[in-house]
Amino acid sequence: MAFADSCKRPAGSSAGAEAPEGQRKYLIGGNWKSNGTVESVEKLIAEFNAAGPIPANCNVVIGCPFIHIPLCLMSLRDDIEIAAQNCSLTGTGAYTGEISASQLKDIGVTWVILGHSERREGFGMAGEDSALVAAKTKKALEEGLKVMLCIGEKKEE
Repeated sequence: MAFADSCKRPAGSSAGAEAPEGQRKYLIGGNWKSNGTVESVEKLIAEFNAAGPIPANCNVVIGCPFIHIPLCLMSLRDDIEIAAQNCSLTGTGAYTGEISASQLKDIGVTWVILGHSERREGFGMAGEDSALVAAKTKKALEEGLKVMLCIGEKKEE
């Protein structure tokens, strides 16, 4: 049995009507950046699980650090989707430290955030350019992930 199939997430609740055919749903997302301990994430999950219904015409997505994805997939209500904060350009293989789109999909992740300004700036090394972000986006979409594509704006902008 796959990990994603073994996760018995608490049921969420929706209220209101679905978005009409051909109309987009609203996307409400939060990115935890590189924050959170197991204790703090468990507290956040409890708060989200206790929150009221999510409007049926909205997708709610949490981008959490890779280390917290399994905890979220096991205990966060099922009407809140999980986003990885990055994925590699490569598939699986000898790519130390990389996480492929297929691996994310395999554990039950449905979204990935790509092109974030912090990754474009590079954390003190060469950052990701638009061509790399485009190639990673193509790979993620081919694997069936939904993509939040950031255009690289900075907080000041």
